[in-house]
Amino acid sequence: MKKTAAALHILVKEEKLAQEILTKLARGISFDHLAKRYSKCPSGRNGGDLGEFIQGAMVGPFDQAVFSCPLLKPYGPVKTKFGYHIIKVLYRR
Repeated sequence: MKKTAAALHILVKEEKLAQEILTKLARGISFDHLAKRYSKCPSGRNGGDLGEFIQGAMVGPFDQAVFSCPLLKPYGPVKTKFGYHIIKVLYRR
């Protein structure tokens, strides 16, 4: 049985903006609010929620980060062909 995970993410085009978002998260601004404001992914409308997905379903660097980074802590930026992601893994099974 493949591993699964549920994650939130914020996708932006510039690494500098991704770093600024990480700083705002560290100051306590909600992930939901920042995803709705900045994310270029359609999931941004839902606070960046990607739901649950199986390992291997996402692009390589994103998938590797989701299945190795700490849970419930904003992580990134992770660069993919889509841009820079800030990821928050809710759980892994």
